[in-house]
Amino acid sequence: MEKIAIVTDSNSGITQGEAKKYGIYVIPMPFFIDEELFLEDITLTQEEFYRYLEKGADIRTSQPATGEVLELWEKLLGEYEQIVHIPMSSGLSGTCETAAAMAQEYGGRVHVVDNKRISITMRQSALEAKKMADKGMEAAQIKEVLEREALEASIYIAVDTMKYLKKGGRVTPAAAAVATALNIKPVLQIQGGKLDAYAKVRGKKQAKRKMIEAIQYDLAHRFSGQKMYVRGAYTCSEEEAAEWKKELEEAFPGYEMILNRLSLSVTCHIGAGSVAVACMREVAEAGEVAFQI
Repeated sequence: MEKIAIVTDSNSGITQGEAKKYGIYVIPMPFFIDEELFLEDITLTQEEFYRYLEKGADIRTSQPATGEVLELWEKLLGEYEQIVHIPMSSGLSGTCETAAAMAQEYGGRVHVVDNKRISITMRQSALEAKKMADKGMEAAQIKEVLEREALEASIYIAVDTMKYLKKGGRVTPAAAAVATALNIKPVLQIQGGKLDAYAKVRGKKQAKRKMIEAIQYDLAHRFSGQKMYVRGAYTCSEEEAAEWKKELEEAFPGYEMILNRLSLSVTCHIGAGSVAVACMREVAEAGEVAFQI
């Protein structure tokens, strides 16, 4: 019997194919699109999701079905001694609380991590958890490390359209109309498991500059002298994403720049056309080399 299984969900942005490559188990997040149930990366591809989004379909997120989570746990506990389960932040969903309650029935064999993260930073947590497991660390130790490091990260997102923020009630229709007319681009921040406004600037170019400056400030002050990752993300076209990666490489020389799509759970609240950048502290216990995708 193997020792520890690492489980996360697709809010991390880790695809089913990537999960197999790295030996991580990813629970697909359910989406209701025009009242029809889809499972991310199982019955719903990225391309299909964006097409539904563009058509103005009614898209709602939901927690993974309890039965499906328990079925996976039962299967894995027949192969592994323990499970480290990393759901999305408790500040963004009840998924973590639900999983923690279910784990109490497993006599300490399932350790649910309140990692306070989503998307890019959550992805890194899952990869580092796997590395710690491979080094022989106990499940309780991995949970302790990830929760200790939970807030040592930031994500900044430049939103291209006010449509989805208006739809989600984060801005009023009047404010959205004024912002659109003036080409105002909101910059959002995800930190500590909450999606908040960070800045409002004119045009996407200025929004990108504002995000880069925010990460540069974090690296120089909040995380001064510490080993860090800087990662990019996007909901825009592949061409624009390539341009964004180049901008980030120029702004952060010395950091290996990896870009991934923002998770669909974030995308449904901000829409297509967005770019993002994140920084997170390297978990010392996970070793010097990060997994790459």
